[in-house]
Amino acid sequence: MSSTASGKNGTWRNWGGNVTVRPAREVVPASVDELAAAVRQAAEDGLKVKAVGSGHSFTAIAATDGVSVRPQLLTGIRDIDRKAMTVTVEAGTPLKRLNVALAREGLSLTNMGDIMEQTVSGATSTGTHGTGRESASLAAQIRELELVTADGSVLTCSEKENPEVFAAARVGLGALGIVTAITFAVEPVFLLTAREEPMPLDRVLAEFDQLRTENEHFEFYWFPHTGNTNTKRNNRSAGPPQPVGQLAGWFEDEFLSNGVFHAAQLLGRAVPAVVPTVARISSTALSARSYTDIPYKVFTSPRRVRFVEMEYAVPREALVDTLRELKAMVDRSGLRVNFPVEVRTAPADDIALSTASARDSAYVAVHMFRGTPYQAYFTAAERIFTAHEGRPHWGKVHTRDADYFAGVYPRFGEFTALRDQLDPDRLFQNDYLRRVLGP
Repeated sequence: MSSTASGKNGTWRNWGGNVTVRPAREVVPASVDELAAAVRQAAEDGLKVKAVGSGHSFTAIAATDGVSVRPQLLTGIRDIDRKAMTVTVEAGTPLKRLNVALAREGLSLTNMGDIMEQTVSGATSTGTHGTGRESASLAAQIRELELVTADGSVLTCSEKENPEVFAAARVGLGALGIVTAITFAVEPVFLLTAREEPMPLDRVLAEFDQLRTENEHFEFYWFPHTGNTNTKRNNRSAGPPQPVGQLAGWFEDEFLSNGVFHAAQLLGRAVPAVVPTVARISSTALSARSYTDIPYKVFTSPRRVRFVEMEYAVPREALVDTLRELKAMVDRSGLRVNFPVEVRTAPADDIALSTASARDSAYVAVHMFRGTPYQAYFTAAERIFTAHEGRPHWGKVHTRDADYFAGVYPRFGEFTALRDQLDPDRLFQNDYLRRVLGP
């Protein structure tokens, strides 16, 4: 699936279809040296520079009317260090290709999100994450970063080398430079057993702490207009592998999760009144299933139904209240919400602008089918999230600005000071960064 669409007239559009921009020029560097030269040239020409990956962000974080850098030639594995158990990968490598290549080498990342279309640099720069009791976001698995800074120099950072840059650049929002290579911690490939099971929302909320502590990876989906959820627990397994059968896999993951789901979305968009009925039917049609496979085949799933998304990280202890308030809001609002709400968790990490920075977090993601009006729902949801000092995912729809972030991120000032140092002339600036980081 090609996620970045370049139109006839050089227009770029993101995956969700809600951001469109026409850059002055596009560059596709074949090496780090070529990229550094393109950055220097842009500065000379008085143009801003942004790198854009697969376009999976719903915000305009990668949009520019200056120079748009496409990293599709900066792909592949540079180095595997089996002694240190790390892999160094070029920034434009899609997660999908990294996962397959690692599996071939008998290796795996410890944790990942549920979509693997994104580039490694796009996913980490926006703080993309899965769910985990001990294991955190993709960025928290980074051991070293290489980036081209505003003066065209190449900077390497890790806990030992340029540690202050490392503390910020792992979730750098594209504001500190253009990431060219990432070194991830990896481990020998392992098996996960997934157990998917429908469960009443009231029970999930009552037992949330227990479900989270008893499972390495716990998440659930709540179907608005119903009291139903589908839960998913992933835990390490001694085996043997028992993958989802091909026919069952096609039926559950392609036909139900993508085909029928897409048809239901089209119906709900055309006739909003049927949404609650469709939600009840679809949430009760789910049955429990269990399967065992290598990590990326368990953590990730295909997402062919296009949507727009808002996701906030709230303090973990605020999750149950947040969800109850969200349900009460939907029930009394007259809104017709045709997409499940996704809930995941992450442990605190030490990255300046990670949504889990210095606090154990729970993530609540609200979605709407592409082309359905989402503003009223997202605005009402955002009011609930921000009342709990929520931190929005950097790549998903939100209306927050620098003043707000200074209040919810203890290390916000540290990040902006580093940006002043690395990019004093704001070569990597765009409208989105102006809003979220301040002028």
